[in-house]
Amino acid sequence: MTPTTTELEPRWAEHGTAWRDPAEVLSGWEGVGAVDADLLRSRADQAFWDVLDRIGVTLIVSREYEHLLVALTVEDGRPVASHLRLPHPSGIAVDRVRGTVHVASTRNPNQIIDFAPVRGTLPRTDIPTEPIVGGPLLPSRSRFMAGAMYLHDLAMISARLHANSVGQNAVVELPDDGPHRLVWWPKAIERADGPDIGRNYLQLNSIAAGDTVERSFFSASAAAPSQRRPGHRNWPVDGRGVIFSGATREPIAGGLTRPHSARIHQDALWVDNSGYGELARLDGEAFTAVATLPGWTRGLCFAGDVAFVATSRVIPRFRQYAPGLDVDRSICGVHAVDPESGVVLGSIRWPFGNQIFAVEAVSRDFSLGFPFRSARPAPERTRRLFYAFDFRGDNQ
Repeated sequence: MTPTTTELEPRWAEHGTAWRDPAEVLSGWEGVGAVDADLLRSRADQAFWDVLDRIGVTLIVSREYEHLLVALTVEDGRPVASHLRLPHPSGIAVDRVRGTVHVASTRNPNQIIDFAPVRGTLPRTDIPTEPIVGGPLLPSRSRFMAGAMYLHDLAMISARLHANSVGQNAVVELPDDGPHRLVWWPKAIERADGPDIGRNYLQLNSIAAGDTVERSFFSASAAAPSQRRPGHRNWPVDGRGVIFSGATREPIAGGLTRPHSARIHQDALWVDNSGYGELARLDGEAFTAVATLPGWTRGLCFAGDVAFVATSRVIPRFRQYAPGLDVDRSICGVHAVDPESGVVLGSIRWPFGNQIFAVEAVSRDFSLGFPFRSARPAPERTRRLFYAFDFRGDNQ
C-alpha cells in the first residue's frame, strides 16, 4: 500500500529540518550544537592572559575525549575563548607557509581536517553584508584515513604534513593529493620481510620536527616490542620511554615514562614526561626536568619566550601509567612556563575538563579562533558566516 501525501508530510517536514545547524554539518555529528556549558567553564590567572597579549598569539588546544577544539586569545585587552566540536581531535600542525591549520580526528575512520581563516564573504543580496573580523577558523577540507592508522601527533617536515601512525609503529607523510606514505619506523620493528606494522607495539606518539625526517626525533613509550602491548593493564611503562633518532632509527635517550609532545626549540630537544607531570629538556644523554606541573603533561608548543604546556587528568583505568603523579589532584589546563627557569607564569584550568592532546600557537593577526564563543546555539550572525564565507576575502 502506497502511503498518501498526508501521511508522508510529517516525515518530509522532519527531513527538511534535519542538518540545519552549521556545527552539525561541519562535524558530521547530529546534535553537536548542544554543548555542555560546564566543559567551557574555565579559571585563569590574569597573568596567563597577559602572556598571550604580550606575545600576540592565539592558542589552539585539542581536548580529545571531550571532542572539543578550544582557542584562547586576547582581543582589544579582553580575554576571548572560542570553540568548535569535532570527534576526538588529537594532533595539530600549523602550515605557516600556506596558512592552514591541520587537525587529526582520531575516531574510525580517522580524518585530517584542514582549517583556514575566513577573510571575507561571497557577494550576496539576500543577507546583510558584514565585515569579517578576526579571521575565524573554518574547515576547508577533510580527508579520511583508515582507523587502524591511529593518527596522533601532526608535524610539518620539509613543508609537508607528517603524522604518527601509532597503529603502525611508524611515521607517515600525508600528501595533499594521493594516499599516505610510510617514511620512517624504528629498527626495532624491522623483520626479514619489512617493518612489522600490523599492530601497535611501542606507542610511537609524537614528532619533534626537524628540517627533514632524518633530522627529526620521535617519542615512544617503549624501545622495542614485547609480549605486553599498549592498552594492557600490566604493560610496563615506568622509565621505559625513549626518544628515537630520525637518522639512526635507534633510541638516543631513555628513562622517560609515557613521553609525549617532543619538540625542538632553540636547537634543544624538549619533551613532556607525561607519567611524572614534567616538562623536560635533553642535556647530553639524559633529560632534565625543567618544570613539574599538576597533571599528565601532554601538549607542548613554544611561542616567543614562553613554553605552553598542557596537563590532563588521568583516566582511572590508566592510573598505572602515571606513577609520578597524584592522580586525584591532577588538573586539565594549560600553563605558560618560562623555559629558562621553569617558573609558571600563568595558567588556565577547566574544572570539568579531562584530556588535552595538543597545544599550538598562531599569531592573533592570523586568527582569533573559532566562530563559536558560547555554549548556546549559533546566533544568526554565525549562521550567515557559514552561509557565505570566503577564505580569499577578495570576492572573486
